[in-house]
Amino acid sequence: MASILFRGVQARPFLLYPSALFGRKSGVLYCTIKGTQTHTAAPENKQPQLKVSPQTKAKVLDKISQDYEAIIGIETHVQLSTLTKAFCSCPYNYGSQPNTCICPICMGLPGTLPVLNSKVIEFAVKVVLHSIFDIPIASGGYVDLDLPVEFGGGHRRFGITRVHMEEDAGKLLHSGNGSYSQEITFSLYSVLFNTVLSCCGFNQFLQFMLLDSVDLLLQVDLNRAGVPLLEIVSEPDMRSGIEAAEYAAELQRLVRYLGVSNGNMQEGSLRCDVNVSVRPIGQLEFGTKVEIKNLNSFSAMNRAIDFEISRQVSLHSQGQSDQIVQETRLWEEGGQKTVTMRKKEGLSDYRYFPEPDLPEVILTEDYVGSIRSSLPELPELKRRRYEKMGLSMQDVLFLANDVNVAGFFDATIGKGADVKLAANWIMGDIAAYMKNEKFSINEIKLTPQELAELIASIKGGTISGKIGKEVNPCLL
Repeated sequence: MASILFRGVQARPFLLYPSALFGRKSGVLYCTIKGTQTHTAAPENKQPQLKVSPQTKAKVLDKISQDYEAIIGIETHVQLSTLTKAFCSCPYNYGSQPNTCICPICMGLPGTLPVLNSKVIEFAVKVVLHSIFDIPIASGGYVDLDLPVEFGGGHRRFGITRVHMEEDAGKLLHSGNGSYSQEITFSLYSVLFNTVLSCCGFNQFLQFMLLDSVDLLLQVDLNRAGVPLLEIVSEPDMRSGIEAAEYAAELQRLVRYLGVSNGNMQEGSLRCDVNVSVRPIGQLEFGTKVEIKNLNSFSAMNRAIDFEISRQVSLHSQGQSDQIVQETRLWEEGGQKTVTMRKKEGLSDYRYFPEPDLPEVILTEDYVGSIRSSLPELPELKRRRYEKMGLSMQDVLFLANDVNVAGFFDATIGKGADVKLAANWIMGDIAAYMKNEKFSINEIKLTPQELAELIASIKGGTISGKIGKEVNPCLL
């Protein structure tokens, strides 16, 4: 997995980092090793969720707030929506047939020369050039957000440790019995197939990969290998599952507003690995952290974190804090619990080393300035603007949540519509219509101009609100 780190923007041309850093883990992780237990969460039929009584959950949360403090940090990987991969011209389309979007470069084969995609740089600069960073691209930033009213409301600011770019790894497909792992590193191919490639050439090599007799290779899909990622590492500033989920949701809004990623968690375009630890109130040092993976929604993230906090607090309360070990755990949706995946590797296992084939990356002030001037109004600024219009926080959060809904609202009031009435129409009848018809706001027949005229007619007494609903094009 390649990583490119940046070190801040100055008022003159500067060197971001002497060279890109490639992070390759020594050895091969779980590569087609059959066993009695699956190492990753294989696709399975959804099981009914187990319900926890409100009384039990309230007791646990009360115990945590009185005696313990949760410490939560998140590593978020955002898949960038570039037309081609990070270091080659291969496209990536989610859902493509295995091994149809690959070449020797993204397969990591010896002798290939990667060329960095300039769009990856541009998209990364866009993400970190808004107000979250004192020094753009690298470290010392923060994310501002507003918690939903139903969860107590309030403003929060969560620190960002660093932002850097990576390329994605390939994956292994699960066999029928689910005994194969999901992740794979490039080192497998460099070691296992270098001889085959050098002897028979690339086309024959691909044919060899697809032979039914080669059980190992039937599980390999390298379409995702080399896809550009942006890793955003937070400070351990969050204290509850809802805070963590809202932080991740704000990052999703940000990348969607900027147009650098679709942010779809179900497609893997936004992946969050959560680090959770607890400590007694008053203790300065952090407890032993546990990483949680397999979080496919913000709701799952919230529930997984709250469960893990409860699990660790329970062990502390029973005098078994030594049973909390640094490990990676999976969120098991059916059982509504976290389960051990593997013991956490240390930093030495990653074996970072400079990649001599990747040249220095240098940004000029003019380049950064041109990107800065192209940035749209982002979620935090939009929420503050809507607040100044006199809208409630509930209205503000709804309207600013989706960039297209916010655009529709802005266009409507830009045509002279009353602000509150426009918000009510969009949040009420129009939102209900979109939900029932499974439409986005861009797919409805009603235009901002028509909605503004409709609101003006109702406000002026020309027609009643009831008649307005009947003539509303999006409701027909």
